[in-house]
Amino acid sequence: MRAKLSYALTAAVLVVYFLLVGSRGVLLIETGTPLTVTFGVAVLILPVIGVWFLWKNTQFVRRANALAAELDAEGGLPVDELKRTPSGRIDRDSADEVFAKRKAETEAAPDDWRTWFRLAVAYHDARDTPRARKAMQRAIALHDGKQPEAA
Repeated sequence: MRAKLSYALTAAVLVVYFLLVGSRGVLLIETGTPLTVTFGVAVLILPVIGVWFLWKNTQFVRRANALAAELDAEGGLPVDELKRTPSGRIDRDSADEVFAKRKAETEAAPDDWRTWFRLAVAYHDARDTPRARKAMQRAIALHDGKQPEAA
């Protein structure tokens, strides 16, 4: 719940920022000189890109959460079997051990979105965010019946 609240707050702050930046772009365009119009258009492009990125990221998170809920209903969510340091951080050797297990499961069933979901969690636990995201994207594509890109 805390992560959802944090995400919603961050998204709200970004939307306010995009509105402020966009209004400055409009003011620059309204000035009417070639230089300010050029800057105004450039300034307006940034919020458009930001809104697009925020939208795509929100869609990704919602779809990943839907997969998590479905997997939870099936009783297939990965069990947290990771060892932790006294400060609560995940032990690297433990994460590597679980990752090896998840990778073997995925190699044994490469067309099952569930194994890709669990692999994404293992990548996340190993602090490899780019690969975690790619594995989750593959899980989403397989779940939706789309042919995912080659990994």
